[in-house]
Amino acid sequence: MTHDLVTALRPLLTAEASAEAYAAGTEPGDLEQAVWLRLLERLDADRPPVDPEEWLRRAVRSEARRSRRTSRLERPYALEPADDGGGDPEELALAAARGRALRAAVRRLPGRCPRLMEALLSPEDLTYREIAGELGISQGSLGPERSRCLGCLRRLLTPEVAAR
Repeated sequence: MTHDLVTALRPLLTAEASAEAYAAGTEPGDLEQAVWLRLLERLDADRPPVDPEEWLRRAVRSEARRSRRTSRLERPYALEPADDGGGDPEELALAAARGRALRAAVRRLPGRCPRLMEALLSPEDLTYREIAGELGISQGSLGPERSRCLGCLRRLLTPEVAAR
């Protein structure tokens, strides 16, 4: 049933999306995808539309209006993002030195803090659930523990930062 409906509506959707896309400031493929998603959600929650062609036309226009509203609210960045991915050798050396100093301070933290901070600084970008499982603590106590560890780290680093 769904396959037949999709096959029957595909040419109409392509034409309708192409007709509405330019005025909506979007790509026809994006409109098509949004309408297919709406149709699948409808089929999952309800039954097929009584008049599929009319439903499709209304859905395309509705998605085009939504796209226009969204594009009016979006504002471009004044400048491109500053990160060019590179950096001169001096900046790279200073960043590496800061990273080494941070990791050395983390190792001097008390209790579970070194393991917690290493997990938070991990390049693997672990989730709270993964970190809690690794440390053997509840996920709910991870936030307060992290706050205590960051406070300790701040106190450890304050003299070093002030000395410079």
